[in-house]
Amino acid sequence: MLPAIFGLSGLVLTADERAFFKDADPAGYILFGRNVESRAQVRALTDELRALHGRDRLLVSIDQEGGRVARMKPPVWAAYPAGEAFDRLYDVAPASAIEAARANAQALGMDLAEAGISVDCLPLLDVRQPGAHDVIGDRALGREPQRVAALGRATLDGLARAGVAGVVKHIPGHGRALADSHKELPTVTACAQELELDLAPFRALSGAGIAMTAHVRYTAWDAQAPGTLSPIVVGEVIRKTIGFDGLLLSDDLDMEALSGTVPERAARAQAAGCDLALNCWAKMDDMVGIAEALAPMGEASAQRLARALAPTAAAAVPLDAALQADLIARRDRLLALA
Repeated sequence: MLPAIFGLSGLVLTADERAFFKDADPAGYILFGRNVESRAQVRALTDELRALHGRDRLLVSIDQEGGRVARMKPPVWAAYPAGEAFDRLYDVAPASAIEAARANAQALGMDLAEAGISVDCLPLLDVRQPGAHDVIGDRALGREPQRVAALGRATLDGLARAGVAGVVKHIPGHGRALADSHKELPTVTACAQELELDLAPFRALSGAGIAMTAHVRYTAWDAQAPGTLSPIVVGEVIRKTIGFDGLLLSDDLDMEALSGTVPERAARAQAAGCDLALNCWAKMDDMVGIAEALAPMGEASAQRLARALAPTAAAAVPLDAALQADLIARRDRLLALA
């Protein structure tokens, strides 16, 4: 199995994609807005991916956070709030905020499970910092680590109740970045002691099954390489200091924070210790290059992948519309308290 996650170009697989994916056998896929049109279409697409590989528990992921980051949109699917909504409620009623976050994530996860999507790139455990770039902004669950961890744990629990695995991101923390890593490489100059605040939510949820790295350079740990490509950040900070032993995904390797060709970035991410290289944009030349650049998946990564997917649904799950409506109504009643 190739230790990579690939994007798809459209609403259906092209003949070239089908042949390449069959031959390369990537660990999984990620869907974007260009891949989703209707409930039946997404279900057919994910069914075909599973059939292509003969793996019922296939990593089919999406960025469905709510707020401004949502690939599945109204009117076909419900709109969900950004993390900031739960942060505001936590100010006045912490227990209600935790319950609202759990109900919201379960309702959202039900949409994904119905579509055959097994992994959601949520929750963000980035601690929001004043003056930082708005790339995190209202997506964050708060400015205080304990709050972020509590709401993040509730989100993971809600997704799991729907048969979907969550991804904690962006480990070891994107909340201080003064630049958008989609466009350039952010450099964080905080000292190691200050960075303990950023690490705290990830430590609290170190038992999560999947995490995604940050394309951020932390001078306190490695003044040269961004976290995704740094053996120090991955090996010493993520694996040892935080204690995360789950499946580690790179953030998208096509982002402009990174230098070199996309296949070169993938090889560096693997060498740094990432289990899977994530490439979102379905550019065939890049995907072929990644397949050539990466070593086969190691046993430790294969075991982490299996553990991460074990709690997920083996196939698309019929939507219980009444339960989902009840969850959304419960969330909205609680959010109204703020």
